[in-house]
Amino acid sequence: MRLFRQLVSWALALFLIVMFVQATIYPLPNPPEGSVKFFDPPGANIVFQTIADRTGQTLFEPAGRVLTGALELIAAFFLLLPFTRRLGALISAAVLGGAVAFHLSPYLGREVPVSLDPGNTQTDGGMLFMLAIIMLVASLLVLVVHPGSRD
Repeated sequence: MRLFRQLVSWALALFLIVMFVQATIYPLPNPPEGSVKFFDPPGANIVFQTIADRTGQTLFEPAGRVLTGALELIAAFFLLLPFTRRLGALISAAVLGGAVAFHLSPYLGREVPVSLDPGNTQTDGGMLFMLAIIMLVASLLVLVVHPGSRD
């Protein structure tokens, strides 16, 4: 049973790590415009600029975006190491809980625009919201599944 829990813990942790790295530094070529937290120019990140526009608080873009990206990379690092995996899962759950809360608020909404262009009304159809929920569940599962030192 311990081996199964370790395998599930690793699978969930690797999924979360890949998703966090993809969202913060996007190591693949040609990332979608407005979706990389660390390399988008100020005011170009779709999610955080939408929140800043709808709340009227400039704090969200770029400061909130960079802080969120840093927390995601810290969580990814802690998830990578088995002895700090639960701490990484806690940080991950906190960040993703905030993401889900913003998606459920009127400041972002469940459907995120795909462009900051005011004439474009196309949205992602709720895909980013669904990904946040899936990642939140994965973070919580790591907390439950990861074997402790006494297991």
